Formats: sequence, structure tokens, C-alpha cells
Amino acid sequence: MDTIPQDRILETKPDTLTAIRKQYNLDKPGQMKEAISILHNWVQQQQHFKKKDFSDFYYEAVIIGCKGSIERAKNQIDKICTFRTLLPQFFQDCNAKTDFADLHEIVHTAILPKLTDDHYRVQINKFTVNVIKPSQFMDYYRYNVIQAEYIKAHDYLNGFIIVIDLSETNMVDFVSKISPTELRQILTIHMEGYGVKIKAIHIISASKLVSTLVSILKQVLSTKMGDRINVHKNFEEIHNHLPKEILPEDFGGNERSLKVLQQEWLDVLSSEEHIRHMQVVNAAGTDENFRRKDCFNDQYAGMPGTFRMLSVD
Repeated sequence: MDTIPQDRILETKPDTLTAIRKQYNLDKPGQMKEAISILHNWVQQQQHFKKKDFSDFYYEAVIIGCKGSIERAKNQIDKICTFRTLLPQFFQDCNAKTDFADLHEIVHTAILPKLTDDHYRVQINKFTVNVIKPSQFMDYYRYNVIQAEYIKAHDYLNGFIIVIDLSETNMVDFVSKISPTELRQILTIHMEGYGVKIKAIHIISASKLVSTLVSILKQVLSTKMGDRINVHKNFEEIHNHLPKEILPEDFGGNERSLKVLQQEWLDVLSSEEHIRHMQVVNAAGTDENFRRKDCFNDQYAGMPGTFRMLSVD
């Protein structure tokens, strides 16, 4: 792949592909093609994989997400396939527009079209009601999985900057409805399964109880990632960290409003093409009868949650 395919929503910079490849010493002619070939051949040898016909674009996205490490890329593909088997509640065949109607009433969320100058993508999540049902958090996690699969199939980026706007939210209610187990599981899926690299997390809230949320996040994130959490009293403080030209107009920027961007994302994620894609990738799990049992124990014994749906003896 010598160019990034044009997307309906996502924009890249003219030098995005070459700049990111160069970071990981994969910019010389033939280097990325060779890396993809190695990863492809390894996948064909994995008897426990239910799907082995991944695209070259997917392989490259995984390699880039793993900073050019083929061994880490192998581990990442194995993990996302395994998580689909271990934690099927997060990987359901859903229509992003119609199956999460309640969700879109409580949160406006979108990945912004433009990259930062260092090729990071910004995701903004603005929660808009005081009372949230616990089930809506699971819908939110499932929606993010659908979006993550789209990113993996279409985008080229260094990583993410996450903005969580809780300025209109009852923090007591919000924090009380979070399941630490589910939160740890979904973060593990994103960071270890999808290889999401998070440069920073920006939380907007003037409530003193935001410290409780930060404490919960630090319990489920690594110390290094926990140090990347920033708290702001209002969205204007975000302008010290992100350029206005990429931010939505309701966050003081020049981009389309968050609500408009969310609708555009819903149209894309509920398209027949992406629904078919989700059905294919959701079936790309593992058959644990064909995996070496010591490998499963070594890699997944510490994964939080229940594995009762698996038989690995």
C-alpha cells in the first residue's frame, strides 16, 4: 500500500503515511511489504484462528499500532481474536444507529475528521444527561468496538487523544453506575486487542467528584497511562492542548458540531458495508481446542472477568 484510501469522514495529511512509517524504520522500499508477508504467513499457521484472510491494510495497521514490532503484532492479532471468544458480550452484531437509540440520547461521541500535526486522532465524548442506566455503559462500550473496527479497517494514525466532557453530568450518578470489571475489560480490548495508543486523556468537569473517576481510571490503567489523565474545569482549557481547527464548533473550534459529526458517524457505521464487515470480524474468534493450553494460561490467566464460556482443559 503506497497511499491511504480516501474515507467518507476521516482525513489524513499528505505526509501521514511516510511520516508514520519513518518513525518505525519501515519507510524504505519493500520494508512494509516484507513485514506484512511475515505476519500473514504467521497467521496462516495458527490453527486456533477461525479467520485467516485479513487484508494487507489490516496487517499494516496492526504493525503500525505495535510500533513496527512483528512479535507484538502477532500477539495483538491473537488477543483480539481471543477476546471475541472470551468476552462475546462486547462483540455483538448490532446496527449502530437503531440498536443504541437510548445511548445517543445520553452521549454525543465522534472521532474527529482531522489529525493533529503529529498524526493523532481525537475522540470527543460529551455526556449530556444527569441519570445514566448501567446498561447504557455496555451499549457505549459496544458502540466503541464497532467504531474501533472501522478505524482498524480505514484509518492510518499514530494513536488517540481522548476527551471526556462531563460538565453536564451528575458525577455521583455517573461514577456509581460504572462497573470496574467491565471498564477494565473494555480498556484491555482496546489497548491490547486493537492496539490503541493513547497520548492523553482530557476530562472536563468542575465537580470535585471527578477525582473519584480519575481514581477508578488509575486503578484499571497502567501507572504510565494514568499519568496522562488531565482534568479541566471547562472546554476552553482544552485549547491549550488541541488546535481549534480540528475541534467542533461547540468546543470553540472550526469543525462541524459534535452532534452533526455523530450523525455522520452513525450513517457510516450503520451502512450495509460496515454491518457486513462487523459480522465477519465478530466471527473471527478462536477455537481453543486447537491452541496449546500452556499458551492460553500464560497469556490470559490474569484477564479480568469470567471465562465460563470456554473449555480449555
